[in-house]
Amino acid sequence: MSKSIPEITLNDGITLPVIGLGTYNLKGNEGVHSILSAIDNGYRLIDSAYNYENEGTVGEAVRRTSVPRKDLKITSKLPGRYHSYDKAVQTMQESLYRANLDYYDVYLIHWPNPIQDRYVEAWQALIDAKKWGLIRSIGVCNFLPEHIERLEQETGVKPSMNQIELHPFFNQASQRKWHEEHKIVTESWSPLVRAREILENDTIQQIADQHNKSISQVILRWHYQLGAISIPKSASPERQLENISIFDFSLDEKEMNILSGLTRPDGRLNNQDPATYEEF
Repeated sequence: MSKSIPEITLNDGITLPVIGLGTYNLKGNEGVHSILSAIDNGYRLIDSAYNYENEGTVGEAVRRTSVPRKDLKITSKLPGRYHSYDKAVQTMQESLYRANLDYYDVYLIHWPNPIQDRYVEAWQALIDAKKWGLIRSIGVCNFLPEHIERLEQETGVKPSMNQIELHPFFNQASQRKWHEEHKIVTESWSPLVRAREILENDTIQQIADQHNKSISQVILRWHYQLGAISIPKSASPERQLENISIFDFSLDEKEMNILSGLTRPDGRLNNQDPATYEEF
């Protein structure tokens, strides 16, 4: 089955679907079948990471599907322990070997690790990997504006996207506004939160009832109307299809404001503040 998902153009000219599949914990043969069902349902953007230990699973799904490789957009990410230039280059190569791919469409630095303070060095490795044809588009995750400004100041190259924690309990309004002003696409991780709480939220349920949609669909539509790419994770073919069936309705300004108004000062899921958090 093919579902038409709108696309967004990054600042380097690469286009990506506005919804992709998150693959955290999708591993082995079961993971391959989950990813294949997503592709059959119309997903074309698949998000992985070196630290998810499932790049091989993603690559096997790419190998098995009848969808041409050029029509798929595959993402992976560089872990914090490999920010030195030489290790970053080796890790990107290893990522490709694990997945048995010739290139990644998108490769991201997973966290800035500012205490370690080698993210500029890692960024230079991504720049070079793109020149070598190993990666088509390069970006970052969880970077604050000051981190991104430093990348551009020291290398002359700006990320195409920043994948950040973004959901109604943590709406990241100022960060999103900064991205928009600097022509960097926002991508949302954990767009539906990792908690049952939001899926039982009475406020969102009322909006969902008005549109005859599920709470998940309303939240993902909110992400879409914010201009963000979302990457919800689901192993269920039915839920996968539900998650991309959001283009036949829209939220009005009041509904968007209600969802954004659910944000909390302590809305981060795991208190992972990019200013101090170190990922290895």
